[in-house]
Amino acid sequence: MAAKDKSLTGNERTFHPDEIVVTKTDLQGRITYANDVFIKLAGYSEAELLGTQHNIIRHPHMPRCVFKLLWDTIQGGNEIFAYVINRADNGDHYWVYAHVTPSIAEGGKVMGYHSSRRVANKGILTNTIIPLYGKLLDLEKSHGSAKEGLEASARMLADTPGSLGFATYEELIHSLFDGS
Repeated sequence: MAAKDKSLTGNERTFHPDEIVVTKTDLQGRITYANDVFIKLAGYSEAELLGTQHNIIRHPHMPRCVFKLLWDTIQGGNEIFAYVINRADNGDHYWVYAHVTPSIAEGGKVMGYHSSRRVANKGILTNTIIPLYGKLLDLEKSHGSAKEGLEASARMLADTPGSLGFATYEELIHSLFDGS
C-alpha cells in the first residue's frame, strides 16, 4: 500500500476520555482489527489498515527504544503500559496511554497482540514523558549508527526508573498513571 503524505502538521488530534482505542495484530505486527475510534484518529480506512504493519502510525518523535521495550515485553508473554505518540495519515499527531498484551490461544500459545489505549494525561506528558522522550531521541540521533543509538537510548530508558526511585519501568509508568 502506498503511504499517504506523512509530513508533520503540528496539529494534535484528541478523543473523548470515555473512548478506548483498540487494535489487534498478528505476531508480526500486522493489523487484524481496528475499532472505529482508532480508524477515526489514524485517518485511514479500515481497508487501508487491515493487513498493514501497525507502524503505519509511527510518529518520528517516538523513541525507538520504547518500541523495543514494548516488543521485547509482549514477545516475552507479558503485558506493558506505555505512553505513545502516533501520527495520523495527514501528519497530525495524538498521544495515548497504551496497554498492550499478548493474545493467548487455547493451549497457551501467543497468537497475536491486543492494544487498548486511553487518553493520555496532559500533565504527565508535559512534565515527564515529553522531556524523557526528547532526551531518548537526542541520544538515539547522537550516535554514528542507528543500532548504537538504539542501544544507548535503551540503556538510558532502563536506567531511568532507578534514577527516579523506582525498581522497574512498569512501576514508574504505573506511578505516573496513578497520579493522574
